[in-house]
Amino acid sequence: MARTTEEGAAPVPQRLLAAATRLFAEQGYDRTSVQEIVEGAGVTKGALYHYFGSKEDLLQEVYARVLRLQQERLDAFADADEPVEHRLRAAAADVVVTTIDNLDDAAIFFRSMHHLSPEKNKEVRVERRRYHERFRALVEEGQRSGVFSTATPADLVVDYHFGSVHHLSTWYRPDGPLTPQQVADHLADLLLRALRP
Repeated sequence: MARTTEEGAAPVPQRLLAAATRLFAEQGYDRTSVQEIVEGAGVTKGALYHYFGSKEDLLQEVYARVLRLQQERLDAFADADEPVEHRLRAAAADVVVTTIDNLDDAAIFFRSMHHLSPEKNKEVRVERRRYHERFRALVEEGQRSGVFSTATPADLVVDYHFGSVHHLSTWYRPDGPLTPQQVADHLADLLLRALRP
């Protein structure tokens, strides 16, 4: 299979991830063979097993890389020296934009997560929980300081927002009427309106 110069110049792990992401999105995780992935990446099976160990490890990494990016960005927003409502709004919008920017990864993961072993599934859930807890801490900070309403428990507020985020892969289309930033602004504004005292 031919590959672009750009793919050929990328480091092997990124090439494997790009090929796996494309194939998992097009064919589904279970219908994609290791052979197709290595052909798509222009590498050997030995290279895949050297960097990832298994096809399952590739699936886990497809999602983990997006989650790492989102965690780093959330930590930066949460630690910023700004009012809590600005930090929460920025974080709420950012998770929408980064999810849309990585829509294939999110769709693959939610469609294929059941293929992970119980151990790997638990690892991913721990990382997701860490993200959600940091996000919830911003809501709780605003509730404690009286900036946000306490009428709805912070857990429900977070579940409401992330339900919308996780649902993006089922309806968002790049050629649709809204840009990623417009969708992000609408959803972040909805979240802040729900928290208004």
